[in-house]
Amino acid sequence: MNNIIENLRSCHTYKEVQAQPQIWRKWATEIDGISSDIGNWIIARNPQEIWFCGAGTSAFIGDTLSAYLSKDKGRIYRTVSTTDFVASPHNFPQTDRKILVVSFGRSGASSETIAMLDILDQHYGDADRLNITCDASSPLATRVVIGTGQQQTIVLPAETLDKGFAMTSSYTTMLLSALACLDQQPPGKISDIFTQLADQSSKILANLPNQLADKLSKSPKRCIFLGSGSLKGTARESALKILELTAGQTVTQWDSSLGFRHGPKAIIDADTQIYVLVSNDEYTQKYDLDIAKEIKQQYEQATVITVGMTSSDVDIRLGGSDFSSDIAKNDAWSSVLYILIAQTLCMHWSAALGLNVDNPFAGQGNLTRVVTGVTIYPF
Repeated sequence: MNNIIENLRSCHTYKEVQAQPQIWRKWATEIDGISSDIGNWIIARNPQEIWFCGAGTSAFIGDTLSAYLSKDKGRIYRTVSTTDFVASPHNFPQTDRKILVVSFGRSGASSETIAMLDILDQHYGDADRLNITCDASSPLATRVVIGTGQQQTIVLPAETLDKGFAMTSSYTTMLLSALACLDQQPPGKISDIFTQLADQSSKILANLPNQLADKLSKSPKRCIFLGSGSLKGTARESALKILELTAGQTVTQWDSSLGFRHGPKAIIDADTQIYVLVSNDEYTQKYDLDIAKEIKQQYEQATVITVGMTSSDVDIRLGGSDFSSDIAKNDAWSSVLYILIAQTLCMHWSAALGLNVDNPFAGQGNLTRVVTGVTIYPF
């Protein structure tokens, strides 16, 4: 175990996961001002529909955002992944509704990102744009909108441009920055939220190796993440992190706590680890705890771990007495603390399998850090 941690310390991925608290702490004051300006711009533009766009992990940001923000009345929030949009743009017909397209991209240069910008320019010229990226030189950061729509761009700190294969600090910081701009009732002052999350994540990252000690030395055959509401998107991202960094040697699945019973539960065997991300909403939480209890009773050899912020009924508690209760009760904002579980597991399991943690597919060429070279057809 100690040897694995020692080997991990030289990996970009390990450093990028560990750097998240410091990144959020340094970004806190700047994003406070940026989000205020962009929030006022959104109010002035008054979009009736907001799309959250990206591919893979960048699209999963939209899953968390749309689930949380849909509580706002009078506005539609949608996750529109670039991979869906580019393949079937006719499924997103032009409308008289005022649209704001929020695009996420670590590199800001994937084939589908650029293709979606092209289609938006050609067919949705009146749509406003908010681009959030980690690369200041990318098309997502530098490209000028064509048409009558207006555009705002947020370039995150350079430290978020992960060098490792997996998106870690890029994912969490893009998600938090979007929440800062779009949450009309955040659980506190934006800079304070970022600072609180930074402080709490430092404690979590320091404690997880001990809390997960008996899980880290060997990757399971299968690993499942379950979550409800905003945490369903976190479950999806968690499953992808494990699948990527174990190069598919650990088969993963994600679902909602209620949805898992409807067929997907068939995946469980004796060498399966199930992580239930327990909601902080008292009503939703009941369903999360019920599925965990049910799986434990029906599959005694499988391993079930519950993860939550404040509930005393969970195996891994992410909150603390000195952590803001308002943030702890908010599944969207606190979701960046839940993802630390999968980020920790995937690194250790990748190393235990003898893989290159920063590029598990080194020498294979079948998966790359940035997806490029996709044939794009004119629309």
